[in-house]
Amino acid sequence: MTTPSLSWDVVPVDKPDDLNVVIGQAHFIKTVEDLHEALVGVGGSLRFGLAFCEASGPRLVRRSGNDPDLVELATRNALAIGAGHCFVILMREGFPVNVLNPIKAVPEVCGIFCATANPVQVLVAVTPQGRGIVGVVDGEPPLGVETGEDVTDRRQLLRDIGYKL
Repeated sequence: MTTPSLSWDVVPVDKPDDLNVVIGQAHFIKTVEDLHEALVGVGGSLRFGLAFCEASGPRLVRRSGNDPDLVELATRNALAIGAGHCFVILMREGFPVNVLNPIKAVPEVCGIFCATANPVQVLVAVTPQGRGIVGVVDGEPPLGVETGEDVTDRRQLLRDIGYKL
């Protein structure tokens, strides 16, 4: 019996520093419409583009959004990743913390690999059948452990930006 071959790709996500990205996996052509509706429901100021890679049938990259530039950028990233059933959402004027629960509530969503503004690399396994996301590298490694002053600064920042009272 022949063992199938396996190789790896590291795909950097192409995005400006001011954008947030959410990368996940879903399972049905309806995903694009449902993700679009979930994101619109978060609030009127959120600007986004999303793309979804079909894994069967015509195997197209389905796309949607309310910002044409972000739709195009999400589409380019989804094509570069090229993994079946993955989705890429790029957004501005909003934060992942505000969209994660609505995204997770979409019935087709199987999981989320990352939600970040950091630089991201997508780890893709490649077999004769196709490509699959194995994980992501999100940002850079830690430089140390927070001090008491860092704890105070973190708590103050959360209050300054309105996430804690």
